[in-house]
Amino acid sequence: MITMILSLILSLIFLILAGFHYYWLFGGDWGLSHVIPSKTKEAKTLDIPKFATLIVALGLTAVALLYLLKSGMMNFQLPDLILNYGYWIIPSIFTLRAIGEFKYVGFFKKIKDTKFAEADSKIFVPLCFFIGLVGILVQVI
Repeated sequence: MITMILSLILSLIFLILAGFHYYWLFGGDWGLSHVIPSKTKEAKTLDIPKFATLIVALGLTAVALLYLLKSGMMNFQLPDLILNYGYWIIPSIFTLRAIGEFKYVGFFKKIKDTKFAEADSKIFVPLCFFIGLVGILVQVI
């Protein structure tokens, strides 16, 4: 039962994240200044190609479906390789994202005075850590 609940929570989180990416893909700009790293507060953020945004949105949607499958709310066949490793790879990626790359993102980032860095510390790092922790719990419970 707890695995089902945790899987549904992860699925909902990934669907919401995918929704933001679809929103940005189709021209929305709310929140963009807070989600793309920059070197200083005044620096212009990177222009992310629409194709990259689409890939991220589709990936997040696929992960949401994977956790719906894990919850038992959906039933479809996937290769054993995906089922055996995917449920470990996903939380690992998000745990590593929470730790960061030591410059722009994560617990140990050096650049801390930008809009992105503030949002990263308050929202993205805790969210990534939560996803990683809950994803691991889903596997070991």
